[in-house]
Amino acid sequence: MSEKRRAGVLVSGSSSSSGCEADQEFVSRSGVSALLAGALLRLLDCRSGDPLGFLAEHFAHLSAEAEDGGAEQRSLSRALWMLSLQHHSQRSAFNSSVRVSYDLLSQCGAGVGGVGGRLYTETLQSLCSEGGLSASTAAPLLRRLQCREHETVPFELYRQAVLTCAVFADYIRKSQCLYAAVASAPDRPAQRTLCCAVLETLREALETADGPDTARYLEASAKISPAKVAQAMAEAHSQTRDGETMDAQEFEDAAAALFIARVRTVT
Repeated sequence: MSEKRRAGVLVSGSSSSSGCEADQEFVSRSGVSALLAGALLRLLDCRSGDPLGFLAEHFAHLSAEAEDGGAEQRSLSRALWMLSLQHHSQRSAFNSSVRVSYDLLSQCGAGVGGVGGRLYTETLQSLCSEGGLSASTAAPLLRRLQCREHETVPFELYRQAVLTCAVFADYIRKSQCLYAAVASAPDRPAQRTLCCAVLETLREALETADGPDTARYLEASAKISPAKVAQAMAEAHSQTRDGETMDAQEFEDAAAALFIARVRTVT
């Protein structure tokens, strides 16, 4: 009887061992192990405050990529997604996301030891578009940042360009709020003298920004107090002439030009 029980244990143990081996073989063959490892690495890189939400988005993104085009398009899509995870004000986490996105784009092989110029430019264009910038507003900035298609973009240049686009998108939103404060009604253009006064205040704020970091321009513009704007508008009222107006797009273009003039051209 005892020998039968021992035999039963041996058979059961053998069956369990065989089942574990089959499970391990399935996990290895299907690539699940690599997918999970990659997801955990991404999570550690980003230090997301919502790990479950991050992993859900990560796998949903992978699933969508599998239905899309080639490897380059998938890399671009994943790189943009990584860049969307952190705001540029969270500098350490943002830089980690930029590093991961750069590595993803580098794997496409267009550049030797870096990101190819064409893919770099496409990334910046997509960043501006996803940041809510119109093509006409983003174009002057992109002309300063773009590289030739055959060039290889080093990481530091890529990081600075990505940061510039992110800061510029926030800066334009700030300028739109300033225009809304000047306009007497949402459906009516603002008086030109008032707009010029506010733009001058914005220019003065940008000139106080020290150092090459473009994020300082946003910080400087954000420090424009309502009292400062009100004072500029009050002084401009005495010079206002009926009929002279400035629409929102012209104001946005003028504000953008103030920022772009301070961005170093890529050579």
